[in-house]
Amino acid sequence: MGGSPQSVVRTARYGLPLMLAIIGGAPERFSPYIDLYRRAADQLGATAHPVGMHSPGFIADTDEEAKELFWPHYRVMRDRIGALRGWPPIRRTEFDSEVEHGSLYIGSPETVARRMAGAIRSLGVGRFDLIYTAGAQPVSARMRAVELYGSRVIPMVRDILAS
Repeated sequence: MGGSPQSVVRTARYGLPLMLAIIGGAPERFSPYIDLYRRAADQLGATAHPVGMHSPGFIADTDEEAKELFWPHYRVMRDRIGALRGWPPIRRTEFDSEVEHGSLYIGSPETVARRMAGAIRSLGVGRFDLIYTAGAQPVSARMRAVELYGSRVIPMVRDILAS
């Protein structure tokens, strides 16, 4: 999904599932796209499949460890992309705000699970893909993130959503 209403309607027209790439800002700002997708599918006589989303994130044993492992590599990648798009270099305060309130799901298993469940509930999505490869974190840290995601985050998200 490229973020335009036209791409949402086109997705509905072809009867395809909608996957939202939510890579910045509050996830809730994408709810109008989900509503548009469902309305368009209904009006076009197509099936509105469960909507999915993906966002960047990273998991470590503590919030601070996750942020410190992710930040330097994320900054390089974000500034490289930003230079092509005319964005100023990212500041640490912007990064911290995205981690706290935006679309970066970075922290301990508990923090990431709580934030993921909140986004899933607020948007009513049926799928959440965590993109944990934004940057060049050490392989050992990535492997730990995957381990924590599967063994702790996913079960916690399921428990939160079930309650």
